[in-house]
Amino acid sequence: MLIVISPAKNINFDAQIPEIQKSTLGFEAESKLLLNELKKYDAKQLSLLMTISPKLSQLNYERFQQMNLPFDPKQTKPALLVFSGDVYQGMEPTSFSVADLEYAQHKLVILSGFYGLLRPLDGILPYRLEMGTHLKIRNHPHLYSFWGNKLLKKIQSAIDEQGDNVLINLASNEYFKAANASKLKARIITPVFKEYKDGSYSMVSFYAKRARGLMSAYILKNRIQNPEEIKLFDLEGYQYNDLLTKGEQWVFTRA
Repeated sequence: MLIVISPAKNINFDAQIPEIQKSTLGFEAESKLLLNELKKYDAKQLSLLMTISPKLSQLNYERFQQMNLPFDPKQTKPALLVFSGDVYQGMEPTSFSVADLEYAQHKLVILSGFYGLLRPLDGILPYRLEMGTHLKIRNHPHLYSFWGNKLLKKIQSAIDEQGDNVLINLASNEYFKAANASKLKARIITPVFKEYKDGSYSMVSFYAKRARGLMSAYILKNRIQNPEEIKLFDLEGYQYNDLLTKGEQWVFTRA
């Protein structure tokens, strides 16, 4: 099985990182193209492009201006260990053993607007570039166009390497649609997490993101190979709900 997740807007580059061999970027040339274009933007233009505050735009302006590819490996940190959004708080990758991290390296990929596709141990520098950003690159009007076929091929290759033709989609819609998933030759299982309130179940974004991280860690730490075993997921009160499940959209609920 291959697990796909989204990145996080927040990056904690002060995180303590264990001694582990980092891997190199899979789309370095593409990221360099994006970087060269982003370097043309001043802080105010970045704010408009990304719809972010002046403070954040200034921070990312400085990041892009100081960034050069290829990276100096001494300056980078493993992607999985520095993302710090809701998904990663649920996953708690800093609690992973070295063996867990090495296993995740072959079972988990992270979609990214700037890096394309990251493996957990790929060395990165802090950045901000959402997949939905309308950044024009050559003949591409936005990042979905720029990354689409590239991600499709890379993910398909990663699925083929697994040998079981199964992809567990724990990414957000914003990111997963960038991979042209309808063209993937795989069984795609999408876990959905819902909360019970006022007599019905509905998805609450914060809890759903955290639950995606919880499930990612559950699969990785337990070395799950059979998709059916995912239905046993019961962390933080969630249970598989057969009545709400429709096809490969597996629903997990809690009161």
